[in-house]
Amino acid sequence: MAERAAIALGSNRGAREALLARARDAIATLPLTRLVAASAVAETAPLGPVPQGPYLNQMLLVETTLEPRALLEALLAIERANGRVRGERWGPRTLDCDIVLYGERTVNEPGLTIPHAELPNRDFWLRELAELHVPVPVH
Repeated sequence: MAERAAIALGSNRGAREALLARARDAIATLPLTRLVAASAVAETAPLGPVPQGPYLNQMLLVETTLEPRALLEALLAIERANGRVRGERWGPRTLDCDIVLYGERTVNEPGLTIPHAELPNRDFWLRELAELHVPVPVH
């Protein structure tokens, strides 16, 4: 049975709007996955200690029958295809694709935590989820 997942997109290097658009298109064509809605794109200040430029962010809502780990692996492949090189934590990036929520599931595995551990600390994610009418779990 398909579940709804919220996926956060972010970019602060290169052609940010084009990178978000390519990510949306790639996610919409994932197997067993359908793009349901997308929030408005918003510019936000970078988080963390590394000096860098502002981000463009957007939240997507998808319906998918992919398991969370399979969805994560697909998102990581989309990041790599768009020039993402994992380097300094909290550093600048061409593209970031994070699973924020996956239905009502809680996942705690190496490299995958759902709901995303940073959800309570990212006001822009909360605004984007509200725009998409996605309830935020209280833990």
